[in-house]
Amino acid sequence: MTPVRDALAGPPSQPLTEISDDEFTLFQTLICREAGIHLAPTKKPMLVSRLMRRVGALKLPTFGEYYHYVIRDGNELVRLLDAVCTNETWFFRNPRHFSFVKETLCPAWQADAEAGKRPRRISLWSAAASSGEEPFSLAMVLLDALPGWDLQILATDLSSRILERAREATWPLEKSGDIPPAYLKRFMLRGTGTQAGKMRAGPEIRNVVTFRRLNLNDEIWALDTEGKFDTVFCRNVLMYFEGRRREQTLRKILRRLSPQGYLFLGDAEGLNGFDGLRMVAPSVHTSRNNTVALRSTEETPVRKEVP
Repeated sequence: MTPVRDALAGPPSQPLTEISDDEFTLFQTLICREAGIHLAPTKKPMLVSRLMRRVGALKLPTFGEYYHYVIRDGNELVRLLDAVCTNETWFFRNPRHFSFVKETLCPAWQADAEAGKRPRRISLWSAAASSGEEPFSLAMVLLDALPGWDLQILATDLSSRILERAREATWPLEKSGDIPPAYLKRFMLRGTGTQAGKMRAGPEIRNVVTFRRLNLNDEIWALDTEGKFDTVFCRNVLMYFEGRRREQTLRKILRRLSPQGYLFLGDAEGLNGFDGLRMVAPSVHTSRNNTVALRSTEETPVRKEVP
């Protein structure tokens, strides 16, 4: 494809700061179709702020011309989707969920393994992994609670850019305050020299997490995994999907979930009438056909003092 006016040559032009209603509608439709994300009209300033530098770098005079550039260039479409993704996350976000995994699921899996009802293997999916804090938090909990087990955590995200950061597994040292001290000491490495002020996931947790790019809105998910997942974390994602796409995504997740598996959603996300799942704890769901009883657990967070 012929470059648009030698787009990357020379200094960028002055960034655009306004987008017309018609231009916004074009992007709104495109983003919903490609990623399932619905941008309300109130999101116009956000869209402008995330796209204006790229439009300026390409020396395009309007957002409309950028739209036509995007639909002709698959690589630029990926850039666009990267730009609109919200990547807010932190270690042990919603500690109640990690407490449920540790205090309820892990003992149940352990008991089933001792009774010969399952192998000592767990497969989890972090379906909106962002910069990696969620899957690595899960890795810490599981490695601590299930020593010697075969643990596999698949971490996916729509954004290629954020997955590159996740694979680096390096964060500012300020984020260490979100990690229980015993986990921090066992699983994290403190940077020195040129890496001072940073920390990195140690090899023990890096070895159980695999990263892949995945668009939850795709018709077919190429997950490259065998069998079904024991647990799926899909938190704070479906809240951006419009109703029909949300239900379609839930049904596809359910097909990937073990009959005795559990789905974790964000606190602001409900099932909105979806009848394939039932709630067993706040924002924790399982198949309606799952009749396996789990012992009750108090909703206490993973304590930083004693993980």
